[in-house]
Amino acid sequence: MRALVLSAGRGERLRPLTDTLPKPLLEIGHRPLIHYPLLMLARAGVKEVAINTHHLGDTIRQKLGDGRELGVAITYAPEPKLLGTGGPLAGLRDYFGTEPFLVLNSDTIVDVDLEALHSLHRKRRALATFVVRRPEPESRYSRFEVDADSRVRRMRLLDSSCPGGLRDFPSVPWPSSQTALLSAMFCGITLCDPEVLGLLPSVAPPFSLIGDLFAPMLHGSDKPTLCGYVYSGYFRTLDDLESYRAIKEEFERQPPALSYLA
Repeated sequence: MRALVLSAGRGERLRPLTDTLPKPLLEIGHRPLIHYPLLMLARAGVKEVAINTHHLGDTIRQKLGDGRELGVAITYAPEPKLLGTGGPLAGLRDYFGTEPFLVLNSDTIVDVDLEALHSLHRKRRALATFVVRRPEPESRYSRFEVDADSRVRRMRLLDSSCPGGLRDFPSVPWPSSQTALLSAMFCGITLCDPEVLGLLPSVAPPFSLIGDLFAPMLHGSDKPTLCGYVYSGYFRTLDDLESYRAIKEEFERQPPALSYLA
């Protein structure tokens, strides 16, 4: 299995820090932020990783090199123009080949059991499986509604132009039933079947992996199997200066016990 760690964003909500240092290289716990997803992948046996770059991309390449020190082999995918979270996949079709692959954010620290994720994905024969978790009461993130069989029934994506600030795919969960659904937040990790590479939007990038590819599939009559793997462990994501300072302070005060740092 191979993976893509998304690393091309400008990190504008973290300026002025990101004026001179790309977001994936901001330090948390005496190591660059991107080390966390890379070490988690290496611990799970995912040794071949693509990293897309744009803002200060040469700095990322210089810092990480070929990835050998982290236990992975890095392939860089530079983006002269930003391609979004889905666009990079078009240029990596040959890289991923015919095996399932992972797409991860570089700005999130988690400790997911990737083998358990893959097991659920295989068991459900899913087109894609998303790592989700129960959200904090006041958190403002997109929501995936997941049934007892781990199937995603609806995606509610943040969109300020819609009533309530959410765009729903579909407008009501399907099928109509009394089954209680878990409203969960997406953790920024997706395990994709290779079939996904043949279903990418025909529009020119940039485009979103979730908003432009997977969510619209839930509107159709022939709905694919999209699953949610419910994760309950450590989760921190770097959104802005406030969250960066809070996470940095947490790691200095009491670092979390992450399995891949043991």
